[in-house]
Parts: sequence; structure tokens; C-alpha cells
Amino acid sequence: QVQPVESGGGLVQAGGSLTLSCSVSGGTFVGDDMVAWYRQAPGKEREVIATITWDDGSRHYTDSMRRQFTIYRNYHEDRAFLHINVVKFENTAIYYCSVGHDSVVYWGQGTQVDVSS
Repeated sequence: QVQPVESGGGLVQAGGSLTLSCSVSGGTFVGDDMVAWYRQAPGKEREVIATITWDDGSRHYTDSMRRQFTIYRNYHEDRAFLHINVVKFENTAIYYCSVGHDSVVYWGQGTQVDVSS
């Protein structure tokens, strides 16, 4: 069982930056696992931000988000990250990590990010 676990959310001041982390509880990322970050803002549907392939680190972004968000992974720490630069009020959302493993997508519980003035 692959259970992604997100961390790093909380209250952040507008204009600051924030890095979210995703790990796998009781396991590890392997081979061609596809890690994705999504967000779901209040009253809106969940949307994908970016994806990264674990083994070669290749990345893809939703076009509208590539300037503000950076996805990366640390192979030795066995974690994937999402960095949010120059946080805005509209970044308030629950951020989810998903892991595509052996044709099955596993979801984390999400981490809440709230942006304050």
C-alpha cells in the first residue's frame, strides 16, 4: 500500500514563500512512480499543479502555474516537494500529493495552506 503524506502547510503571509513536502508512509518512492501536486481552493474543483517522475526527475506543469510553483524531489531524502513562491491570497487551498504507482493512483489527505495579509 502506498500512502502519501503531505506536510508543510499552515498559515503564511502574502508575499512570502512556502515549501510543501510529500513522503510515502511505510514505504518509499520507486522507479517510474509519478508524483503529482494538486490543489483545491474553497468552492472550486481540484486541479493539478505539476508532476514529476521519480526516477529521472522529469517535470511537467500546468501552464498557468509554472511561474509560481516549483516541483522537485530529493532522491536521498525520499521526498517530493512543491515550492510556492510569492504567495497570494488565491493560493489558499488544500494541497494534495498523489503517487501513481503500478497504474494505481494513491492520494494523501492533503495539507491546508491559508494565506494572510
